[in-house]
Amino acid sequence: MTVWDEVVGQSPQIGPLRAAVDDPGSMTHAWLVTGPPGSGRSYAARAFAAALQCDRGGCGECRECTTVLAGTHADVTLVATEKVTIAIQEVRDLISRAASAPSGGRWRVMVVEDADRMTERTSNVLLKSIEEPPPRTVWVLCAPSPQDVAVTIRSRCRIVGLRTPDPVDVARLLVERDGVEPELARECALAAQSHIGVARRLARDPAARARRDQVLALATEIRGVGDAVLAAADLVEVADDDARAATEERDALERAQLMTTLGVEDGSRMPPALRAQLRQLEEDQKRRATRHKRDVLDRAITDLMSLYRDVAVAQTGAAVDLVNVAHEGHVRELATRTALADTMRCLDALGTARERLAGNVAPLLALEAMALDLRPRTAVRR
Repeated sequence: MTVWDEVVGQSPQIGPLRAAVDDPGSMTHAWLVTGPPGSGRSYAARAFAAALQCDRGGCGECRECTTVLAGTHADVTLVATEKVTIAIQEVRDLISRAASAPSGGRWRVMVVEDADRMTERTSNVLLKSIEEPPPRTVWVLCAPSPQDVAVTIRSRCRIVGLRTPDPVDVARLLVERDGVEPELARECALAAQSHIGVARRLARDPAARARRDQVLALATEIRGVGDAVLAAADLVEVADDDARAATEERDALERAQLMTTLGVEDGSRMPPALRAQLRQLEEDQKRRATRHKRDVLDRAITDLMSLYRDVAVAQTGAAVDLVNVAHEGHVRELATRTALADTMRCLDALGTARERLAGNVAPLLALEAMALDLRPRTAVRR
């Protein structure tokens, strides 16, 4: 099993990366790997970094490959921000590291998995290093699309575009690598809309499947204004709880480690000269929690969009597979008691809510407006 096997359903798309590993004449100093969420951008970038360091082009077994994939290789830097944006100081630190020669590997590889989270000012700081990198340094940036990266950056990169993998390929991966039952693997691959990470979480965690079912139930529970307000509040509360559960333990550990580093005993008063460092940590943790909360809400809205997409499929009689095969009865019931115009309006409302959340609108306000628009307006007479 080579490192490229992790990049599911993308054989033609990763051809330029593999060619660059095999033929130095195809190599360039900066790459931009793009693709929709779940397409495997980060897997492709890591596989490319491992293959560049490996004498056998990414065998997946040698020390170079295993350490790169584990994120511990000395000459491969992996950046995946957990905050809303990548800080300018983080990029300056990357540039400083990129300027040094490889310590033992063949290349110094700088992988930025969230290049779309750089502000214009941060991108301008990175630009010079992209334009004039040291001879053995390679930049690999990842983003959903080329347009999500500053034009000055993308114009200096070779672009590799990934596609949404086939659900059959994702299901096969879950069966072969994670030991998931084939039927459950197919159901999760479809429900995740081929997002590999989401599909794996759904397959492994029954609680995650239950939370998703709870979100989809919103489509039939909203009858009036009161229901809409309560549904929006419930969604925000779920996102808050999820973010708290995901970050609380890590936050406490990071705080304890900082206090130990600063020589401050637990429970004692923090000297004024050291408070700025603690305040910076708390701000970083708050940004991380904010991003996690937004990601949870965005996923919930995406799941609801998949349900209304299935309703539209049922209403039009389109010969395509349902995304939510486990909820077929729910889909058919919605399709028979509402009109196609209602379904399209609900899809528009969900898309608007995603845009508002991305634009930093207060989550509760954005979700309340969305939930109000999900109320049934017309009924189909039978």
